[in-house]
Amino acid sequence: MIVSTRGRYALRVMIDLAEHQTTGYIPLKEIAERQEISEKYLESILKLLVKGKLLTGLRGKGGGYRLNHAPEQYTVWSVLILTEDSLSPVSCLTADAPSCERAAECRTLPMWQKLDDMIRDYFKHITIADLMIPSASKDHDIT
Repeated sequence: MIVSTRGRYALRVMIDLAEHQTTGYIPLKEIAERQEISEKYLESILKLLVKGKLLTGLRGKGGGYRLNHAPEQYTVWSVLILTEDSLSPVSCLTADAPSCERAAECRTLPMWQKLDDMIRDYFKHITIADLMIPSASKDHDIT
């Protein structure tokens, strides 16, 4: 499993919006400047987050983006699942994987399934609010 720049940037954007949520809608340009992400690339990420109903976007003067819920209600999993094609450690566990003829006798499949469960469980227990707190990276062994 490799988390793409799209997934990593989406998390940075969610944290940025959470930290600046008292200012209402935040323009794309401001987020892009703070996060040092190109506006064009950021726009594609924000579209995914709006489509997934994590954010609301408003066009025009005074427009921008804002969180739909409190930072405590968003998990890392909820963000990554929207931005990544797969978070599975092996291709045979992806949602669109063809059934494997060797699954019944595969000695490594249970190990991969357990790792897949551990990844999901880990990311489901870290919220955007957790990541807003500098010490949270230490609590979750995030470097």
